[in-house]
Amino acid sequence: MDINIITIVIIAANALASFKGFNDFEFFEKYKFSIGAITRGEKIRMITSGFLHVNPQHLFFNMFSLYFFAPVVVYELGEVSFIIIYLGSLLVGNILSFYFHKNEYHYTAVGASGAVMGIIYSAILLQPGMSLYMFFIPIPIPSYVFGVGYLLYSIYGMRTKADNIGHDAHFGGAIGGYVLTLLFASYLFETNFTMIILLALPIVLLFVLKRLGKI
Repeated sequence: MDINIITIVIIAANALASFKGFNDFEFFEKYKFSIGAITRGEKIRMITSGFLHVNPQHLFFNMFSLYFFAPVVVYELGEVSFIIIYLGSLLVGNILSFYFHKNEYHYTAVGASGAVMGIIYSAILLQPGMSLYMFFIPIPIPSYVFGVGYLLYSIYGMRTKADNIGHDAHFGGAIGGYVLTLLFASYLFETNFTMIILLALPIVLLFVLKRLGKI
């Protein structure tokens, strides 16, 4: 499937905003995700932070992932639904991040990872039989195995807090992609109900652990 013009526009918007941020500290600080600033009322950061990145490598990895998974969603659901899923996942990712860090006044973050993870999870729901090749695994793995495994890894990262990765934003993005895709493709409840349940298990686990105070 060829890359769609909408995907190109989103990649270009991320690149322009990110490179502006690389070279303009004031711009970066004004639009990044910041618990303190959002609490003071700067809600626009919930969206703008998703178009900024820490460095070119961070930008490349997110856009590279989007490049591969976006065509599946555009092909299956159309351009408008794709845009809604992308932006909706970005927002849900940041909402979940705010929920988990609301008492950490100085917590900040940037990146399109939540939005991209929403598109990835959407593509997995739509085509769970896709085969994915990972850099460190020489054999293809089914996309649903990757999806469930990645969210379990995100839960682990949220519990240990041993790295500087925004696992909560990734997880929130996946939730956004999951819910919105099911709204746009309700036929999946008839054609692939088992996969819907399987992909929901890590999401249920996260909130159970949160309820129990384990995260």
